[in-house]
Amino acid sequence: MTHGLARFGDTQQRLLRQLLLSRDGIGVEDLCQRLHVSHNAVRQHLTALTVRGLVERIAPVPTGGRPQARYALTPEGRELFPRNYGAIAAALVAQLQARLGENEVGALLQELGATVASTQPRVQAGSGEALARELAQRLDALGYEAVPARHGDDWQVEAFNCVFHGLAKQHPQVCKFDLAYMEAATGKRVHHMECIVRGGHVCRFRLSEPSRAPA
Repeated sequence: MTHGLARFGDTQQRLLRQLLLSRDGIGVEDLCQRLHVSHNAVRQHLTALTVRGLVERIAPVPTGGRPQARYALTPEGRELFPRNYGAIAAALVAQLQARLGENEVGALLQELGATVASTQPRVQAGSGEALARELAQRLDALGYEAVPARHGDDWQVEAFNCVFHGLAKQHPQVCKFDLAYMEAATGKRVHHMECIVRGGHVCRFRLSEPSRAPA
């Protein structure tokens, strides 16, 4: 699936950029002049983007004349534009590893994954296809492009987008976040069967019942 601005046509991309540059919103007339397109075209694009929750109509700026409708990006619309989280995250993990050591950083990432899972409702499905489907939906919402997949008699989860790919290539222990998140979300043991960072086509996960501690 195409993400960010790349999923839109040229005119809509330029319109979204103009909205990003306009702190107080922008009117249809100004957009027509900046984009060199007709009023009808601008209104059609604004309507389509508003329906998708990326643009919203805001209060007009008082001018003393007839109020002119103005439009601005929603928070979801702003997220279409790139964020350089990767470089900051890599530097942060490197600093933590230098100060705490690899094992401590791994434990910290596991704790973080479990903490994120605890802020969401527990996956309700018990096993099999239903469990794989519900977990895949949960991961998909986080950007993993995940689907349930059958392997023999076993239902597993395959993720086609490693959201930490660049970071995980430098610091493989970042994968502990994913595993801890899934285990806390499902109450199951998660086995990392295939990994994109290690040359796999997907990140593939198998779920099983957790090992019971000896009495």
